[in-house]
Amino acid sequence: MDAKDIIAKRVAQELHDGDVVNLGIGLPTMVPNYLPAGVSLILQSENGMLGMGPSPEPGKENPELVNAGGVYASCLPGGCFFDSCTSFGIIRGGHVQATVLGAMEVDEEGSLANWKVPGKLLPGMGGAMDLVVGAKEVIVAMVHTQKGAPKILKKCTLPLTAKKQVNKIITEMACIEVTDEGLVLRELGPGATVEDVVANTEAKLIIPEKVGRYFE
Repeated sequence: MDAKDIIAKRVAQELHDGDVVNLGIGLPTMVPNYLPAGVSLILQSENGMLGMGPSPEPGKENPELVNAGGVYASCLPGGCFFDSCTSFGIIRGGHVQATVLGAMEVDEEGSLANWKVPGKLLPGMGGAMDLVVGAKEVIVAMVHTQKGAPKILKKCTLPLTAKKQVNKIITEMACIEVTDEGLVLRELGPGATVEDVVANTEAKLIIPEKVGRYFE
């Protein structure tokens, strides 16, 4: 199992049957593949869909049905479509239980940066700013380092998406909870040690007496 699969499988354990969940593009879209038996999510796409289904099979794509990332999507029976105003009313109204999204940086206060790539021209951060403030739980799902450099920092250096909104950071190495006291190491990924996590994390970590292990 590679790093992204490990992360997606661990994130899936955070979600519950019937939760309304918004999944970011990329790695977060892998999470439904690892949901425990009996758990079914109501997936929300910020461009105006509730009840989003799996990616369609090749050749069965509907060119008018895409997710917020512009990728072909499907809609499950009972799903519905609406305009962007309604979609963001759902988000800003606190009706999304959890949002799972990637990040380029997260810091000790739970602030995150996930939209501005240095040297690249981008139109903006999209709906992420609203999602991380409006969702009841914000889970960052990302690889622990980028080309060997830590992504969990004392202070974000890139433009922020939002300040102090992240609840959990889940990587292939660790599950870290953001608390008022700081970042608490809750679980270790397969094969990882506390020393590994500390060495690959710039931010200070609080290490409890008992640290769990993924999938045990």
